[in-house]
Amino acid sequence: MRLTIEHRTRYRYAPSARYVTQSLKLTPSLFDGQRIVDWSITAENCAITSEFVDGYGDTVSTLTCNGPIDEVEIVVQGLVETTDMSGVLAGHREKASPQVFLRSTPMTQPSTAIRKLVKTVAKSVGPNASPLETAHGLADAVRDEIDYVPGSTHAHTTAADALAAGQGVCQDHAHVLLAAARLVDIPARYVSGYLFADSEGVPHEAAHAWAELYINDIGWVGFDPANRCCPTDFYVRLGSGLDARDASPIRGIHSGGADEDLDVTVIVAQSQQ
Repeated sequence: MRLTIEHRTRYRYAPSARYVTQSLKLTPSLFDGQRIVDWSITAENCAITSEFVDGYGDTVSTLTCNGPIDEVEIVVQGLVETTDMSGVLAGHREKASPQVFLRSTPMTQPSTAIRKLVKTVAKSVGPNASPLETAHGLADAVRDEIDYVPGSTHAHTTAADALAAGQGVCQDHAHVLLAAARLVDIPARYVSGYLFADSEGVPHEAAHAWAELYINDIGWVGFDPANRCCPTDFYVRLGSGLDARDASPIRGIHSGGADEDLDVTVIVAQSQQ
């Protein structure tokens, strides 16, 4: 599938900021199921430099703007060709050991309820279940316990809080799955990206997130509990991390401009062959 993407992120500062520095993970991953046809990242009156590939295999660049700055708009536009790999991240080059992703973070700290969910799944799949069967069981259980309700949580909601509330968004589903998988020694990481539509072809929020779990003899496999599926050719992968903060497409700092207003629009469409 060929997907066109337009992603605009606008920051407004009041009073004006003296400078802005941001780390950008806004370039699609390169692997067997994904190929960049055309891609650009621009921001008027700012410099985007120092591109490198980090240990996770993600492309990172740095944005800098010197003030006074009232507004910064980062514009991402491009065309990506995707292939359905049944969720398997084949051919992705990275240096970090999967064992890195056994580490918990404040956002993914397991609660008593998450531990109970893991025990319930273990009993359900049985003692002879393979890691892949366990992974699917955990992903299904997370979706069973957390209803998809847009706007019900916020960027700082933890996995424990989301499970306790019983509702959340894709970030929350991913965080709970990470916490659960790590409890059974399955390395798990958060993935940010874009989604053209869900598994039933229904339009979905274009900016999306899911999880990848490392399965021995297979490698990294994607799981999207929010849509009860593994990523298909409807998905465009950007980058990964220990949690949403670590995998964030844009993160940084600014000096001055005490009040920051953020507006994001993402459009993902299918391109003609």
